Amino acid sequence: MLAVLALAAEAGKVKLAAFNIQVLGKTKMGKPDVVADLVKILRRYDLTLIQEIRDISGTAIQQLLTEVNKGHSRSYSMLISDRLGRTSSKEQYAFFYRSDLFSPQGNYHYDDGSESAGEDTFQREPFVVKFKIRATGKQFLLIPCHASPSYAVEENDALTDVYDDATSRLGETNAIILGDLNADCSYVTSSEWSYIRLWTQSRFNWIIPNSADTTTKSTHCAYDRFVLVGSRMQSDYVSGTAKVFRYDTEYGLSYSETTAVSDHYPIEMELYD
Repeated sequence: MLAVLALAAEAGKVKLAAFNIQVLGKTKMGKPDVVADLVKILRRYDLTLIQEIRDISGTAIQQLLTEVNKGHSRSYSMLISDRLGRTSSKEQYAFFYRSDLFSPQGNYHYDDGSESAGEDTFQREPFVVKFKIRATGKQFLLIPCHASPSYAVEENDALTDVYDDATSRLGETNAIILGDLNADCSYVTSSEWSYIRLWTQSRFNWIIPNSADTTTKSTHCAYDRFVLVGSRMQSDYVSGTAKVFRYDTEYGLSYSETTAVSDHYPIEMELYD
C-alpha cells in the first residue's frame, strides 16, 4: 500500500487506496511502531479511504492525520463521515487526500431508511463524496462501504441503488465503489453472486479479483474491493494497477507486527488524471 506519490503524480497519474485499519482508535494510536507503519502506508497514496474508525472522542483520526503531515513536503486534508452503525459500536469513514491534487465538490450520507423502525439496509451507510482532480478538472464519485458480514449479500446488492442515487444527486456518473465489502468466503458464497446486481450488471467492473487475499491472517479472502462504473472511469483506470499492498513484505514485518497494524491489507489502484 505504499508507492511514491510524487512519481505517480508526475507521470500524470494519481494513486488511490482503501484501507480497513482494524479498530482505529486511541489504543492503536498509542503504539508508536504501529503509527509509524500507518504513516508510511498512507503517504504512499494521493487519496485513501480509511475504514473502521472507532473513537467517540474523534481524536485518533486527527492524530493520524497530524502524523501523516508532520515533516512531510505534501499536505493531506481529511473528509470524515458521521459516526455510523446500528449498535453502540459506531464507525466512521474518512478520506485522506492531497489537497494540491484533489478538491472535494460535495458529499452526503446515503439515506437507507429508518434505523429505529428496522427499515435500513446498511449497517454503516455509504458516505458519498464527489472529488475533482485539480490538474484536469475531471470529477468522480467515491462510494465507500464497510459491509456487515451478516448482510454482505444484501448490502453489496444495494450498492447499485446507492450509485444510482449518487449520480442523480451529485450529477456525475463516473465512480468507484470501494472498501471492505466482505465480498468473499462465507459472507458471499459462490451461489450468492447471482443475487448481487453490483456483480451481475455489466456496467460494474470489479478490478480486485475473487482470487485475491486482502487479509493479513490465515484466511484467504478477497474482502476488500474496487468496483468501477462510468465510461470515463473505465478508460481512466490504469490497467493492471489494482492490487493488494503487502506491507508486511514491503517493510519486512513479522506476523505480529503485521496484524498489529490491521487484519486487512490496503488495496490500491491508479487513475490517469
